Amino acid sequence: QVQPGESGGGSVQAGGSLSLSCTAPGYTYSSDGRGWFRQAPGKERGAVARVGSEGSSRCEEFVKNRFTISKDNANNTLYLQMNNRKAADTAMYYCAADSLCRINFDKWTYWGQGTQVTVSS
Repeated sequence: QVQPGESGGGSVQAGGSLSLSCTAPGYTYSSDGRGWFRQAPGKERGAVARVGSEGSSRCEEFVKNRFTISKDNANNTLYLQMNNRKAADTAMYYCAADSLCRINFDKWTYWGQGTQVTVSS
């Protein structure tokens, strides 16, 4: 069973940048949709950023303002950079992968356990 693993979360002050990483040993990212999602207390999980394989028309890139998504296919690692951190960014951040890049991301196949990000103002 593939289990993505997130890292890089923590408690930080507002402002500045924070980078999260996601690895999935044994899983090849190069041909699949990958993304970052977050869920704040009392709120539904929402998409933060999504990226497809190179040249994919099925999985259009999506990135929320102040975030950057990048990937290192050689090392099966997905990154998320959060810029100008705000208290509203406080949430559990999950990475996920899905070969079909389904619009309903709740149906994506592989999910990590999440990493908590807490931003204090």
